[in-house]
Amino acid sequence: MARTRSVEPKAPPAKKPSLPKGARRTTPSPETLAALGMDRLIGLILGETARNAGFKKLVSAALASLQGPEAVAAIVDRRLTALEGAQSYIDWQKRRAFAADLTALVTVILDELRPLDSAAALDRLRRFLDGADTVLDRVDDGNGAIQGIFDRASAGFVAIASALPPHAAASVAVSLVGPFTDDPLGPLGALLSEMVPVLPVDALAEIDVRLADAATRTETDMKRRKRAALYRLDHRIEIQRLRQAIADRRGDPDAYIALESAIAPGAEDRAEIARRLLGTGRAQEALDWIRRKQDPQRRMATREDLIAVFDPRVPERERQVVEIEILDALGRSAEAQDLRWTRFENELDAPMLRGFLAKLPDFEDEEALHRALDHVEAYSDTHRALAFLTAWPDPRRAARLVTDRPTVWDGALRYTVLAPAAEVLAQDHPLAATILYRRLIDGILDYGRSPAYPHAARYLAELDGLAARLEPGAVEPDPEGYRAKLRQQHGRKSGFWTLVHA
Repeated sequence: MARTRSVEPKAPPAKKPSLPKGARRTTPSPETLAALGMDRLIGLILGETARNAGFKKLVSAALASLQGPEAVAAIVDRRLTALEGAQSYIDWQKRRAFAADLTALVTVILDELRPLDSAAALDRLRRFLDGADTVLDRVDDGNGAIQGIFDRASAGFVAIASALPPHAAASVAVSLVGPFTDDPLGPLGALLSEMVPVLPVDALAEIDVRLADAATRTETDMKRRKRAALYRLDHRIEIQRLRQAIADRRGDPDAYIALESAIAPGAEDRAEIARRLLGTGRAQEALDWIRRKQDPQRRMATREDLIAVFDPRVPERERQVVEIEILDALGRSAEAQDLRWTRFENELDAPMLRGFLAKLPDFEDEEALHRALDHVEAYSDTHRALAFLTAWPDPRRAARLVTDRPTVWDGALRYTVLAPAAEVLAQDHPLAATILYRRLIDGILDYGRSPAYPHAARYLAELDGLAARLEPGAVEPDPEGYRAKLRQQHGRKSGFWTLVHA
C-alpha cells in the first residue's frame, strides 16, 4: 500500500498594515508610515538630516535622550552659550535660518529635556528668555517671527512650572520676583505675571509680601532719585497691579481696593472696585463706590478710556452697566429699569433695550418695544437710528426712515452705516436700497476716492438689479437718468468707468 506524504501547510502571507477606511494612502500617518518599513524610514530621515540643519538638531537631541537628561542638556547648553556670545547682526536674509535654529532649540527643551528632567528644562528656558532682549536687538524681526519663538518659550515655562508640586511651583515664582521688580515687562519679569493666575492660592502669600517690600523700596528710591522718578513710578504701578491680581486670586476685595487707592488716590477705578464688592455679596458698598463723584482730570487712564478715544460713550456705559447689576442684586429693579431705558433713549443702546424688555412682565414687552422703535424713528441722529433698525432688525421701519428722509444720508462719511443697511434693504425694499446705494456712489465719486471705485462700481451694478423692481416715478432721476447724470458729472474718472459693466 502506497504511503501518502504529509504536506506542511503554508503560512499565510503577512498582512500589510491596514489603513482606516477612507484614509488617503499618500497622507503621512502612523499607519501609512508603518507600511514603508524601517529601512525606508531610516533613509528618509538621514536624507532630511543632510538637507535640514534644524531637523538634524532634533534628531540628535532625540538620540541623546536615550542616554539621559544630561546628554540633552549638554546639547542645549552648547547652543545657549553660543547664542549668548554672539554679537553679529542678523539681517532679513539670514532671519529665516536663525528663526529655524531658535525654534529647534526651544523644541528640544520642551519635547526632549522636559520629559526627562522638568527642572533642567525650566533652567534652560529661563536662560534662553534672559537673553531675549540681546537677541532681539541684533535681529531684523519685522514680521515678529523671533518674538513669537520667545513667546512660545514663555508659555512653555509657565506650563512646566504650573505643573510642579505646589511648593516647587511657589519656589519658581518667588525666584522671579527680583526680575519682575527690575523690569515688569521684560522677558523674565513677565513670567511672574503669567504664573500668578495658575499658582495655588496658598503659594501667593510670600510673593505678595516680597512685592510689597519691592514697592516700598521703589517709592523710597523715587524720593531719593527724582530724575528717575517717572521710570520708577511705572515700575511701582506694575508691581501694585500684580498685587491686585494676587488679591483677586485670594478673593480679597479689600486688599484690591487698598492697592487701587494707593495707585490712584481719589481717582480709583470705581467700576472695577464695585464689580469685586458685588461679587462677594457686598452690593450696598458696591453701589456707594459706583456712585462716587470723581474729577476726570485726576483719574488714571483705564482700558475703557483708551477705547473712548474712538467712542467717548464707553466709560460711562461701563459704569452704568455695573450700577444696573448692583441695583438688580439689591432688589431695586425699578431703578435699574429706569437706567436701562434712559440709556437706550439717549444713546439707542440696543443691549440696554433688550435687557429692559427681558425684565418686563409678560404681555408688556410688545407695547414697550413699539414705543422704543417709535422713539428710534424720531431720533435726531438719523444715521444712528438707521444703524439700530438695521441691526435690531426691523427692515420695514429702516426702509421707511430712508424713504421719508431721502436727502439726509451721507455716503462719504457714514458709509459704514449705509452700506450694510442698503444690503439688508435690497431684498424687500428696493426704493430705500436704491436711495442708499446712490448716496454711497455719490460720496465716492464726488470726493474722487479712487481706492473705493470698485465698491462704487458694485453699487452701480446693484442699482441695475433694483431698477426693474422700482415703481415708475418712485425715484428721481429715474435709473437711466441717474446713470446719465454720473456720466455728465464724473465722465473723466476713467478708473471708475473701466470697472463698470456697460
